[in-house]
Amino acid sequence: MNKVPLTVTGAEKMRAELHDLKSVQRPYIISAIAEARSHGDLSENAEYHAAKERQGFIEGRIAELETKLANAEIIDPAKLHADGRCVFGATVHLEDVDKGATVTYQIVGEDEADIKLNKISVNSPIARSLIGKSAGDVAEVQAPGGVREYEILDVKYV
Repeated sequence: MNKVPLTVTGAEKMRAELHDLKSVQRPYIISAIAEARSHGDLSENAEYHAAKERQGFIEGRIAELETKLANAEIIDPAKLHADGRCVFGATVHLEDVDKGATVTYQIVGEDEADIKLNKISVNSPIARSLIGKSAGDVAEVQAPGGVREYEILDVKYV
């Protein structure tokens, strides 16, 4: 399987979620299943069926997180030496050439991407157009509304 790029923060969040699923959610759902079983006939027991469905979700998510962490390539942006180029983990300050609006994004792994937190996936069109460029360069991004140009104002590794 291919390596999955993750920032240190993203890996920590995955480990925390995995720990919660294994040490809190799994034991809780096991006790909920036992409680539902004690109510008798399982064929018409909605609590039992809901608990079993939740257990399936939890076990699937545990397996998914374990696989991703086992195949993770954890990258610490603070330790990058990319000579001012946009790379995975970099925080990039951009200006929309047409509108003059500025925005700051961090380029992260697919599982960490959250546009509300200004974290974009390394596989997104904007990140792909930024990779390898430096401050002062202009990146052309193929957006649904047409081509957009962004000037790279600054690149940081934090």
